[in-house]
Amino acid sequence: MRLILFLLTAWLITGCHNSHTSNYTAEDEKRLELVREYADRVLEQGMDRWSGENTPLLSDGQNVDTGEPVVWRYDEEEYIISNMANQQNLFRVLAGLSNLTGDSQYVDAAKASIRYHIEHLVDESGLLRWGGHQFIDLQTLEPVGRFDANQHEFKNNFPYYELMWETDPEATARFIRAFWNAHIFDWGMLDMNRHGQWNLEMGDLWDNPFGNPEPFFEGNGLTFINAGSDLMYAAGMLYGFNGEQGALEWSQRLYGMYVNARHPDTGLGVYQYSRPRQRNKPIIPMSDVRHTYSSYGDRAANQFGPHSEFAQLYGEEIFGDMPREGWRHWGGTIKSIYVHNGFLLLAMAELLGEAGSIFLEGTAEGLTALAEQAYLPEENHFIPMWADGTDLRPLAEQIDRIPYGYYCRRDDCDPKSVWIAQDADMEFLMTYARAFRLTGEELFWEMSRNIAKGLGLGEIGLRPGEGVSLNMNAPGSDYEEIFALLELYRSSEDQQFLDRARIVADRMIEAHYHNGFFLPSPNHLHADYNRLEPLAILSLDAVLRDDPELVPAHIGSRGYIHGRFDGMGRTTDSSAIWSVER
Repeated sequence: MRLILFLLTAWLITGCHNSHTSNYTAEDEKRLELVREYADRVLEQGMDRWSGENTPLLSDGQNVDTGEPVVWRYDEEEYIISNMANQQNLFRVLAGLSNLTGDSQYVDAAKASIRYHIEHLVDESGLLRWGGHQFIDLQTLEPVGRFDANQHEFKNNFPYYELMWETDPEATARFIRAFWNAHIFDWGMLDMNRHGQWNLEMGDLWDNPFGNPEPFFEGNGLTFINAGSDLMYAAGMLYGFNGEQGALEWSQRLYGMYVNARHPDTGLGVYQYSRPRQRNKPIIPMSDVRHTYSSYGDRAANQFGPHSEFAQLYGEEIFGDMPREGWRHWGGTIKSIYVHNGFLLLAMAELLGEAGSIFLEGTAEGLTALAEQAYLPEENHFIPMWADGTDLRPLAEQIDRIPYGYYCRRDDCDPKSVWIAQDADMEFLMTYARAFRLTGEELFWEMSRNIAKGLGLGEIGLRPGEGVSLNMNAPGSDYEEIFALLELYRSSEDQQFLDRARIVADRMIEAHYHNGFFLPSPNHLHADYNRLEPLAILSLDAVLRDDPELVPAHIGSRGYIHGRFDGMGRTTDSSAIWSVER
């Protein structure tokens, strides 16, 4: 099986780490050495020295001026944050660094942290104490979650399961089964939720019957794609590790729910495949904030549907029954569906081979629909619309206002601030470039070409390797471009993509490497150890060595904490910690 072969390769590569192409330069070696120095600094300054137990746990980051770990403040207490779900890209960096240098201390540090979690920080069901609403306090080594829902939550976390499996296969399998057991409310309908309870007794799991319900049934859960993606990925990986057929079948069924809910005419969508059941039914003013809660039903229908204040103002026929959360197709939802989910599923399909074909084919169909139905190459963005293809740009010009609701949390909503086009940025380029590499579909190369032009990168070629003329002077210093360029190089083997990637990597270091850490700017106060710049540098290094599998693939993994923070109300670590400037 391809995934098992991948793991065996990872175990055996030390010893051939110095082999690289004749094109490898001293400057390339300097970049690798910088990442090594960075990793040394993280392990020295971020390893637990606060509990008195000398555990192998790592903090999530640190104050770059004082060296002190980042903290979450709630109810006048401070907690030193160690959230292993927010360290998965760091673990990929540590594993890749060991593979490239032959020095096992880096991957060993990651495995030691995983092992400690598995042995000490797991509930009775096998769920690890991590995720969006719980972390470990490095002063007490106790889980902390009372600042919010205090439940298990993943949204596009995509853990580095390969390393978990290498560390402890049995515990990894137990976690993935517990993950599904906690988050699926009704197996017959695949009603699921982003929140899962701790310590649930294991049910029938893969042996549950499946009723294959019609799309947009009313459910008690919230079938958001950012939560569903993590479930699909976990079960698919479990099949890749041990051939657990039930895990693959349910991963495929869950993906099928999203595919089946796509609009039948356009193939666009969806963000979710169910509609939240209205559990609270008092008559309240439409301007009441409670109308933005899922307990009052489908939030798009509440704001734009035939019984909404919007319909009273502009006529019930304007949208009919189209408004529903799953078919909202504007703003960040487009990226959630086609990039955050699509990029991950392309990576999983590549790892699973034939068993992943349903994910590859479905993702390709979705990306095709997006390209054909919504993309404007002359503006390099995607049209804001409902999934039936209703173009909302003219309405944004004609309608005076949108009544208050979930999609505009102000009393007087400007349509232009709601119906926003989604720019085709570097994340879309790396997604379409990966889709082309895996499928060979000409449309995906054409989309990559148009997006690259729209971003000022120049000509990537009429076809792979034909007529390439990149703009080496184009601005750019971000990791997304490096990952996109590496995908394009792997499809064409044109040297210009590597030359441009080197330029971007050097600019990225200049723009983001400050005080020994990767930061958004020199003025940012806190270093997030999970940032992706070092993984981009290592990925470039591995491709320069003509062996990209030396470094774990970027799959869109991200970490977060969401909850109440003193002085800020309900917020995220991104706002409360990582965005803080001097």
